[in-house]
Amino acid sequence: MTGFIAGCHHSATNAPAEPANYKVYKLRGKVVSTNPATGEATLDHESMPGFMEAMTMPYKLKDPSLLSELHPGDKLTADVLVSQNADADVLLDHIVITAQGKADYRPNAQFHVPTAGDAVPDFKLTDQDGKPVHLGEYKGKALLVTFIYTRCPLPNFCPRVTKNFAEMEQKLAANPKLYGRTHLLCISFDPEHDTPERLKAYATQYAIGGKPNFKHWGFATAQKNDLDDVSKFFDLGMTNEADSTITHTLSTTLIGPDSKVVKFYAGNEWTTDQLTADVAALLK
Repeated sequence: MTGFIAGCHHSATNAPAEPANYKVYKLRGKVVSTNPATGEATLDHESMPGFMEAMTMPYKLKDPSLLSELHPGDKLTADVLVSQNADADVLLDHIVITAQGKADYRPNAQFHVPTAGDAVPDFKLTDQDGKPVHLGEYKGKALLVTFIYTRCPLPNFCPRVTKNFAEMEQKLAANPKLYGRTHLLCISFDPEHDTPERLKAYATQYAIGGKPNFKHWGFATAQKNDLDDVSKFFDLGMTNEADSTITHTLSTTLIGPDSKVVKFYAGNEWTTDQLTADVAALLK
């Protein structure tokens, strides 16, 4: 799996993503080693302005069970949580593996990493109107697919990707030639909670002017019996936790008019300028 995000969690209480007594710094670096006995990963990381210079040092994981997913040579981004209390705890959370150190590392479940030229299965979905749809309906257009769930409380994850899609919608609408040959689709992996009514409300929240154009930017969910196949094809490492939280990866895929993968964007660091340029190049 090219990337995973540890900690895209939600609880029924809608608690803040992090306690108020923690300050968050963004880390980018590489795994040097792991120590299961201490629950620590030693990282060689870039400078974190306002906190520390570039260096190699061990970090405790907020969720030690994720240590087994890290391997020497893996490149990652993460949040460093620094306690503002006297104990000065430092914890690593919201880990995203951006590149594997060795290609033979595999999670327990085998995930497919979308690669240019891969034929995309005609997955069946249910849209925001409660109607059945399938990916084959968008053949002939450039299709951008990403994955979200509406309860996601972390602003840098599902909300960030949805805001980026809203910006994509606006940019494509400004170019009628591209707009008519493209389609955006946000797929939820939380069918129990993301009903058609909820998806419509969520879309309205993010649409420019509060008026979504579902004919161009659709929202859908994969039902439980199809979700496993969808998640494996799109490298969506998803885990339903015992406390009703969801841990998952982020990914976006550009699918060509021939229903084949053009480009796969792991994580949440792509920009709308990048995607707009890739779409324009595809449809030129």
